[in-house]
Amino acid sequence: MQTDTQNSNKGILFALSAYGMWGLFPIYFKSVASVSPFEVLSHRIIWSVIFMALFIAASGRWQELMRNIRQKRLLLNLTVSAILISINWVVFIWSVGQGHILDTSMGYFINPLVSLLLGMVILGERLRIIQWLAVLMAVAGVAYQLILLGSLPWVALVLACSFGTYGLLRKQIVVDPFSGLLIETLILSPFALLYLFWLTQHNELVFLSESVQMSGLLVAAGIVTSVPLICFAAGARRLTLTINGLLMYITPSLTFILAVVVYDEPLHPDRLVTFALIWTGLILFTAEGVWQSTKIPLKALKIR
Repeated sequence: MQTDTQNSNKGILFALSAYGMWGLFPIYFKSVASVSPFEVLSHRIIWSVIFMALFIAASGRWQELMRNIRQKRLLLNLTVSAILISINWVVFIWSVGQGHILDTSMGYFINPLVSLLLGMVILGERLRIIQWLAVLMAVAGVAYQLILLGSLPWVALVLACSFGTYGLLRKQIVVDPFSGLLIETLILSPFALLYLFWLTQHNELVFLSESVQMSGLLVAAGIVTSVPLICFAAGARRLTLTINGLLMYITPSLTFILAVVVYDEPLHPDRLVTFALIWTGLILFTAEGVWQSTKIPLKALKIR
């Protein structure tokens, strides 16, 4: 019993670390906002390859990685997931640099509900009544912004849909998260290297041509990408889906606070209505999920 408690406590600590780091991502990407989003993306890919390769070698997972690389179907699936995560990354990098951190927060608040819809459409899962209400509240929030404010929150929708689809695909791919990330970034690395070479040929490469501090920040993109994933994987193994699902809201909440308090992004009352509708949907979704996971099955109540 004590071992289980210690294991759970470690899981919470790892999960808090992962979601906390993801929530503070805007601080890092604001610091490299002067660099082209595609150059930042390229560095994120290349340095993640190097960092994850070192981590896998140090943790004795190299043979497992080699087995995964030999599977052609796995490589095909990871190519698709790599494209999805690269879209998600570049939109996030651009959004933070352009002062749209609130939109990124909205995207990751919507993400669980998008995942719910994808499960219904692609996997044939049936939604319960409260889950339908939760999805409809999020739809109402997006519709409100589109109709009354005259703008579609495309950043939030692209982030939510790309990451939701990525999560669905990765859920079906049998591969550990460390090998998965390394293979994805390996697949993307030739394109990243070609783009950096093109920048060099046009004298537009920021890396090693500006301050040492900026070059160091770009190298750190690999650590910024990989460390939260390692913590997340360590936490997910030790926690129930319910607890992990509750903790995941730390990320968009921190991002929201950073946007409003630190970076002074305007939160107009009309925009707040959109957030309020999405938050209401999330409260319904989360409360229903917690209730479903804790309720006593009817069979257990029968007198024998």
